[in-house]
Amino acid sequence: MSSSVIKVIEKRKSVRTYETTPLDEVVHTSIMDYLNNEEKLVGPLGGRADIEWIWAKGEGNDKGIKLGAYGIIKNPQAYLVGRIKNDNQSLLEFGYIFQKLILYATGLGLGTCWIGGTFNRNSFAREIKLGDDELIPCITPVGYAREKHSVVESTMRFVVKADQRKPWSELFYDSEFKVELTREEAGNLAVPLEMVRLGPSASNKQPWRVVLSPDRKHAHFYLVMTPNYSGNKVGFEMQRIDVGIAACDFELACQELGISGSWVMNDPQLEAPQAEYMLSYAIK
Repeated sequence: MSSSVIKVIEKRKSVRTYETTPLDEVVHTSIMDYLNNEEKLVGPLGGRADIEWIWAKGEGNDKGIKLGAYGIIKNPQAYLVGRIKNDNQSLLEFGYIFQKLILYATGLGLGTCWIGGTFNRNSFAREIKLGDDELIPCITPVGYAREKHSVVESTMRFVVKADQRKPWSELFYDSEFKVELTREEAGNLAVPLEMVRLGPSASNKQPWRVVLSPDRKHAHFYLVMTPNYSGNKVGFEMQRIDVGIAACDFELACQELGISGSWVMNDPQLEAPQAEYMLSYAIK
């Protein structure tokens, strides 16, 4: 990305209302080049996702894709549609891969919106010829954001508390879940953790938790499922995607700050009855 990814993470917001302006051809080409680069579509643990571009209208799709019950998306120019195997690890990998793509699109000046719950999956499945063992976890509309929100969009942002985030004390821990992590104790990982806190999540539930090891050589990522959350009842557990999103934001911020590391499976076996270990960032 040509600009600071930290600034991109900080400024990005879900866009549901778009201008009718056609996409710049250079921007479209940049996205397609990204999608055709296999190295870009690999997750933190080596899994893959397929992502396809679908025009919202015209370009061989005269009727356009209809979002069904999710009728608050206005004037999208196209959609990016993800496809993965239907298993838990693939959901984690997808969150990481799709978030990285969304941040890339944001850096190009495009508006996006994670949509995972209420869109017409059957319509999209027909467009991309979905396999029997595959699912479409999420999509995003693509276009140029309209500066003024519609009434429906403003209401939606209010309902999901889109601009509110949980405090550090609920998300980040020092060595064990009994000890809250302060920004001061986080040291050079404070900014990457803040990027995790600012990241998007399904219905803004923010189900990720991060525990730093005593020597600060590992950041352990956990999932705390939201009880009775409807988003986890659509044929897969949607909140696993959210941890992948958090992992993406954390790694990209670390890279920008010169903090090198890699993703590993290294469960510290912490006492955490409500939290499920997902993966760890090993800092070199």
